[in-house]
Amino acid sequence: MSLTKSMGFSCPYCMAPNDIEVDEINDVDQVQVVDCQVCCQPIELGVYQQGDELTINAEREND
Repeated sequence: MSLTKSMGFSCPYCMAPNDIEVDEINDVDQVQVVDCQVCCQPIELGVYQQGDELTINAEREND
């Protein structure tokens, strides 16, 4: 059984779709910086839980 969940988000720079593995236990309410898989720009990702559902908030770093 995997502890991660594959989730997608759009890059706030180039709007390209990106995928990330989210740890449903440890990543909730955390912010991390990842690079876009297409344009390599730094993205601040926040993982939040609303009820039983996880959401990702992707923003440009340093905005």
